[in-house]
This record gives sequence, structure tokens and C-alpha cells, in this order.
Amino acid sequence: MLAVLAAASLAAAIPAVPAAAPAAAPVNTKTNPAMFVVSDNDTTVYIFGTFHALDGKGEWFNDQVKDAFEQSDELVLETVIPEHAGKPVIVGPAASQPLRVVAPSASFLASTRMAINAGKAQGMQVGNGADMVLRHAADAEGKPVEGLETLESQINMFATMKPTPATTTATAKDSTLNLSKSMADMQSAWKRGDQSVFVHMLSYLENSSPDTYRVMFTERNGRWADWIRARMQTPGTVFVAVGAGHLAGKDSVLVQLGERGIYSTRVN
Repeated sequence: MLAVLAAASLAAAIPAVPAAAPAAAPVNTKTNPAMFVVSDNDTTVYIFGTFHALDGKGEWFNDQVKDAFEQSDELVLETVIPEHAGKPVIVGPAASQPLRVVAPSASFLASTRMAINAGKAQGMQVGNGADMVLRHAADAEGKPVEGLETLESQINMFATMKPTPATTTATAKDSTLNLSKSMADMQSAWKRGDQSVFVHMLSYLENSSPDTYRVMFTERNGRWADWIRARMQTPGTVFVAVGAGHLAGKDSVLVQLGERGIYSTRVN
């Protein structure tokens, strides 16, 4: 289920035929994804931008990222999906509530299949994704893990989302190739900590599908900013890890935190 959600998230966030990406940065073997921090006298919240599926090449979980993770009392992901006997289980505030999920829409299923195929073409797997690596590290250390959203809310969001309007008559094969290249470009940008590629993608998505952009980014980023603001009232150190696209652009979590009087600093 986690693989399906991650793939659907990528597919929904990336137009099938994106506008031309900015010129690629010079080749750099250093892997240094962007991380930010907000703090007050007794609370520190690290905010790390993840990539949900990676090719496993390059070591990113080290230096400042590893140090921040080790200093943190808990890990907070977009969604926590523990598996017991092969069945996903919700934990946290919604654990006592039954899971009510609407049937996936045709566009959701199509986007999921396309994203999975595009990712595989680049050797990208959810098992190598930053979210999974962090989750395994937290489990190994006995570090508490919390989710900003429930599994139910994420599935319902993807299943009911309006499809992004088609802008070309390209074949399914062409669309998959375009998506595959876009995912590879964004993975490369993520590894070098380049936020500009995500800003470009978000701008294109907002112009081509305002509703999708609003639901996936503006509204969710606002809820997550509210969560961080509330968490700042409790002493401690927290490591928050959400998709890198949520930390870029004019409606990012960081911008919305600033609008709430909480200002972030880039760590690396």
C-alpha cells in the first residue's frame, strides 16, 4: 500500500508532459537534500524534504541530516503505515476509528500504474525512498513515529482528485517516458538540494490544474504548518519529513509557517 500511495503522489504531482525544466546544474556527486529548522527556547523542529522513491545511489543519510535525526525525540512522516500480518494499520489519534476508504477512481489507478512504470525505468523504488529509510532507522532505535495524515485521508484525497487536464495527444508510452524523465530530473535535484526544480514543477501544476495544486499542496501545507505551530508549544526536538515539493514554492510549509510568525532557516 505504501508503494501505491507514493507512486500516486508522484504521478499526481507531475504533469504528464511538463514544461521544459531549468538547465541542469553541473554534475555534482555530493548528495545533500534540503533541510530546514524552526526553533524557540525549548523546542526544535527539523523539517526535511524527502523523495518518496529513490534509486539507492548516493549516501544522503549522513552529516547534518543524520545528526538532526539522532538529536530528535521523534520522527513525523506524512503518513504512518505499519504492517502487521501483511495488513496496513493506522496508528495515532485515528487508530480507534474504522478505516473507511472510497473506491479508487480510474484516474487514480492510471496515474499509479504510470508512476510505478516510470519509476522502475529509472531504477527508483519506494524501499529506497527517504521516508522508508528514516522509518527503518526510527524503528531500529525505538524512536516514536507519528503521521501528519491518516492512510484513509490520503487514499480518499487521491481517489477523489480531478484528473489533470491533458495538454497533448501524446501516446501512453510517450507520457510514461516524459514522466520517467521528470522523476529522474527531480531525483537529481533532490540529491543536490536544488529547490528550483520543484518550484518549477509546482508552478506548472498550479497553472494546468489549480484544484489538484490546491488540494495536494496549498491546503495540506497549511494543515502541516498548523501542526508544527502547535507542536512548538511542547518542549523537545522533532524530525519532520515530508515530500520535498511541500517545502518549495509560494505556498510551501515554510512560507505558511512564516505567515504564522514562525521563521525557518536552511540547515544545509
